[in-house]
Amino acid sequence: MVSTTVTILEKPITRIRETCEMMGAGDRFDRLLPDLETYLEGEVASGETSETRLTYHGLVYLKARFGGR
Repeated sequence: MVSTTVTILEKPITRIRETCEMMGAGDRFDRLLPDLETYLEGEVASGETSETRLTYHGLVYLKARFGGR
């Protein structure tokens, strides 16, 4: 299961990282990456497997953690 989760999360995390870097928030992304991974693993455990939806949910999660900025 762990290997499958890692594979499912690779593309969404890469897309989220790229988006954060484009927005000038790469350093904040790096600090919150462990929390983001835990959050997305929970989404996968709940049955979410769509890379697009995982990316979206991850971005929304980080936006909230960034303070909405």
